[in-house]
Amino acid sequence: MRTLVYGSLNIDLVFPVDHIVQPGETITSADPIKSAGGKGANQAAALAKAGMEVFMAGKIGVDGRFLLELLESYGVNTEKVIIYPGVTGQAIIQLDRNGQNSIILYAGGNREIRKDEIPGVLDTFTPGDAVLLQNEISNTGAIMEKAKERGMRVILNPSPFDDIIKELPLELVDIIFVNEIEAAALASLTPDTTPSQILDRLTVQFTSAEIILTAGKKGAYYGFGKTREKGEIIDLPVADTTGAGDTFTGYYIAARERRFSVPEALDLACKAASIAVSRKGAMQSIPFMDEVFQ
Repeated sequence: MRTLVYGSLNIDLVFPVDHIVQPGETITSADPIKSAGGKGANQAAALAKAGMEVFMAGKIGVDGRFLLELLESYGVNTEKVIIYPGVTGQAIIQLDRNGQNSIILYAGGNREIRKDEIPGVLDTFTPGDAVLLQNEISNTGAIMEKAKERGMRVILNPSPFDDIIKELPLELVDIIFVNEIEAAALASLTPDTTPSQILDRLTVQFTSAEIILTAGKKGAYYGFGKTREKGEIIDLPVADTTGAGDTFTGYYIAARERRFSVPEALDLACKAASIAVSRKGAMQSIPFMDEVFQ
């Protein structure tokens, strides 16, 4: 299976701070760090580092060429990325002393993807290939529809979650990756609802989709029909949570493609995400497969 990640590419500007700034407050940062990011790019890197054949599609400005060079160094094919005469997406990230983050996104090229570009991006993919989508680019619904017409599997990580998600043709989705907050919103439940209750709702709501729910230190949950499985994290010191969910997504897909069982795939993806959060940064913190198997 070839996987096309049609998603966001961002330039991340990380500001290390003592604590996340409060309304009306001014605080001082340590030296900022410029790095590669975007949920799409992070997930493509995770898939490649896990040994998958992966293609990246999206749109950047000339200021983002270094993103392509970095992805290519991990083995990602970037020939589907369009360079346009505008600005690459930006992420302003506050990273506190406990490794928690707060993020401001500027869409840039991510919201400049046009419907007429989609057929050309998908034209080399065939039935059995997969497209992995998030909610940081424009025309996601059109991509889903065109991918299904080609017989591709549709995998969705509806993050960041907003009202646009419920307007998408979600009946076309084969696998949904959500964290607790996203899952509760998708199921129209309160955030304090348990993962098991959320899964019960979502598996009825989306009868044709496998649901994978990540829950931080509580691990990850799987639901499809009446089937339920659970994966556990490994306990490592937290340095930076940025990209943890993206790492999990890439490794879970790779593990299932390698014929791992669902419980095995959940555990492997949880371990990969645990390693990622023990390191600073987003894309560069994602481990390679040989590190996860140590």
